[in-house]
Amino acid sequence: MSQAGPGAVTALEPPAVAALKRAVELDSASRFQEALVCYQEGIDLMLRVLKATKDETKKAHYRQKISDYMERAEAIKKHIAKEREDGKYHQQIKIEENATGFSYEKVFQDYLNETVTEVWVEDPYIRHVHQNSGKSQQNSSLEEIKHSLKNYGVTLNVSFSSSIHDREIRFNNGWMIKIGRGLDYFKKPQGRFCLGYCDFDLRPCYETTVDVFHTKHTKKT
Repeated sequence: MSQAGPGAVTALEPPAVAALKRAVELDSASRFQEALVCYQEGIDLMLRVLKATKDETKKAHYRQKISDYMERAEAIKKHIAKEREDGKYHQQIKIEENATGFSYEKVFQDYLNETVTEVWVEDPYIRHVHQNSGKSQQNSSLEEIKHSLKNYGVTLNVSFSSSIHDREIRFNNGWMIKIGRGLDYFKKPQGRFCLGYCDFDLRPCYETTVDVFHTKHTKKT
């Protein structure tokens, strides 16, 4: 098996540095969950750089950097775990006007894991197709979603209220996410063949904020 040469190091180092630089920026802004993801990505890339490096002086330099970043990542893990346990975790993500890269999957992926078995969604104003249905077709569209989800072993329960004002998504692993605009933060695509029609990461957003909390108990009685 051939070993990676200097070219591999040259190719891997800039992405590693970029990921770690972003991690430090997010860390400084107290966006710890996002910072942790970037630290982990950067450390993984830096380990690959280390593996491909032959120069012992550079190897020692990379080992020290990796050790420093791993130490900080571990400290963030402990900090997040402590705030979760105390029910004090709070992170805010700002989505700028016309920003892209904020699909539902991207926003929620850090908080969904194998422990999630129930999700509660409260939104006082569901109206667009990309939110599930238009107002006049709401019942039939939700029923269609319900039957489709059943095929995958997922049960959808829908209830209506005339007094809901909060917009929030809660997972039974303790995460609670509040979005200023609710689920309606995407702009309408200009056409069926425009970028963003199917891939929500490419769809421009309205300006809004996403607040993430972690509490010990999220299910309402």
